Amino acid sequence: MRFKDKVAIVTGAGQGIGFEICRMLNLEGAVVILNDVDPELCRQAAEKINAAGHEVCIPLTGDAADLNFIQELVDTAVNRYGKLDVVIANAGITLYGDFFSYSKDAFDQVMRVNLAGTFFLAQAAANQMKKQNGGSILFTSSVVGHRALKDLAVYAMTKAAVEMLATNLVIELSAYGINVNTVAPGATLTERTAEEADYEKVWSEITPMGRPAYAADIATAALFFVSDAARHVTGQHLIVDGGWSAISTLPQGLK
Repeated sequence: MRFKDKVAIVTGAGQGIGFEICRMLNLEGAVVILNDVDPELCRQAAEKINAAGHEVCIPLTGDAADLNFIQELVDTAVNRYGKLDVVIANAGITLYGDFFSYSKDAFDQVMRVNLAGTFFLAQAAANQMKKQNGGSILFTSSVVGHRALKDLAVYAMTKAAVEMLATNLVIELSAYGINVNTVAPGATLTERTAEEADYEKVWSEITPMGRPAYAADIATAALFFVSDAARHVTGQHLIVDGGWSAISTLPQGLK
């Protein structure tokens, strides 16, 4: 029960990695505010966790890049429970596209969610955590912030940027007892990637550990960063990819 009496916010958590982070936090004692932009996904995810969890999981539907909603997330935690201990900025979108024809609209969408949403959630959370004398913030990055993949230039630059944001926030937040880190998933089996043809087979063949990650592999790393065991760990970036980035063998069709 590492997170007993802790209050956490996780964005983009209706399924996949975000959901598994919420589930694990809740099983280890945290009250979790679970956010997703899809109302049905958000509701169903919270119901699943509440059916098996030790503490309450509160669904809060909304756009994790909207400044008013970001403040609502923080206010919900504080108004109901008096504090905010953990914030995980997991919401993000991936819009593939050829560099030579990538649209301004797609560019703006990715920047808004992946960068502005992450930055302003961290800002709102940190302003609350300053009053409490501490807290933990985690950003979800990606292995493509370290290794290039075709048609992912815009997404990749946002993920590299959130890692630099975490590095820079060490200067801003350490004096208030707030640590900030990133976890960078590689290929991961989720509801979304399961829809891609041969995803598991392809990534199993080119990942040194013999398979893509499961959501639990990423969630386990995330929980370490926001646990008391990592209180002296800040400004760090952990790639969880089964060793793929060490060799970077590209899937067929992406070479």
